[in-house]
Amino acid sequence: MTFGIEAASYYVPSLYLEIRDLAEKRGIEPAKLEKGLGLHKMGFPDVHEDAATFAAEALLKLVTDYNLNPKEISRIYLGTESALDAAKPTASYAVQMVEKLLEAEFGDRCFKNCDVVDMTFACIGAVDALHNSLDFVRVNPDKKAVVIASDYAKYELASSGEYTQGGGAVAVLISSKPDLMEIENNWGIATESVFDFFKPRRYFKKENLTNAPENFPEKIEVFTDEPVFDGQYSNQCYQDRIREAYNHYKEITGKNKPSETWKYLIFHLPYAFHGKRVFTEIYSMENGLSYKTPEEQKSVAKSEDYTQFINNKIEKSQRASSEIGNMYTASIFMALLSALQTSFNENEELAGQEIGFFGYGSGSKSKVFAGKISENWKNVAAKWDLFEGLKNRTAIDFETYEKLHRRQLENSVNKNYKGFGLHSVELENQVLKGARYYVYQG
Repeated sequence: MTFGIEAASYYVPSLYLEIRDLAEKRGIEPAKLEKGLGLHKMGFPDVHEDAATFAAEALLKLVTDYNLNPKEISRIYLGTESALDAAKPTASYAVQMVEKLLEAEFGDRCFKNCDVVDMTFACIGAVDALHNSLDFVRVNPDKKAVVIASDYAKYELASSGEYTQGGGAVAVLISSKPDLMEIENNWGIATESVFDFFKPRRYFKKENLTNAPENFPEKIEVFTDEPVFDGQYSNQCYQDRIREAYNHYKEITGKNKPSETWKYLIFHLPYAFHGKRVFTEIYSMENGLSYKTPEEQKSVAKSEDYTQFINNKIEKSQRASSEIGNMYTASIFMALLSALQTSFNENEELAGQEIGFFGYGSGSKSKVFAGKISENWKNVAAKWDLFEGLKNRTAIDFETYEKLHRRQLENSVNKNYKGFGLHSVELENQVLKGARYYVYQG
């Protein structure tokens, strides 16, 4: 019996900012971002959107596109680092939205007997959810699970991470009928506690805050979406962890150079060209090339052999990232969809081909694993129309972008939006203060 991904869907916010516009406003040469990092557009949430609405959209699309019965789904595990609450899981909001919309067809609370939870480890949280859910269906082969990766990558304005922002969600159905991809049960893992990127609570003294209520504590903790990060250090941690996890994968499988036989290499992509940049070390190691000095590293990266390797195994997975930006937990899943959609559009047959995955989460952890494309993969991919969907978004100007970023707008920018949206947040009722209420518009 085989296990893996039976179906997949995605959601990308309807607004985007041209990276060239951002570069010009920030005094950055556009070619540095476009040609250097592979960035072209930044997907951006509208006023009413957040990680819960992203997840709900992807889940609803999965159910409707593949005619799923929600009552046959035993668990919905959400990987995210954009949680809306420190106790109530973001997945519970998403499930509530979708089951309310499906009520007419499937009855009240169609996910009533479904296990729902969030999993968080920076950008690898949804890979953890995938790993966990695969273990679940292997033990319970008659059951199905849904893994959702949903995030909004937000950085401070004018920071060095600003141009890598993005967001969206991918949902995958896990079962013993892996029509898209069978996933083997071999996981190379590497973990080390570091502070390359994290989202701490910031502390402020009550006396320094204007009009702070009397009942507030003397030291006030504030959480923001924007992380504390060291870009160069994080890149090094990423490179170190995937090398360690890849070596672990080779140890447990006995495979010498698995990357040579993998059709595609799928990475977590903080920016489109990140995968091809960090893989040079492993490529050098496997091909007996010296990689000790910066000059040697540049030589490997610019070599004809490595360029051909990238064009064959990584380039197709980058294309969606160039149009969306960093999706945090969802970026590795979107890279998979990007590669498969491109092959589908080019009428390329992938059945039986193996694909390697390099997941990474800051803090830090990597997981390396592999999957084999199934005979029915084209029937699954036929539902996506990924790149056509990306063409149908709405461009925003730089002024609108900054207002959205600062949360200065009250009304949605996209007046034709149809889908889930935040309706209100309770501010008065003390036993419901902060409760979030969503509606479906359209």
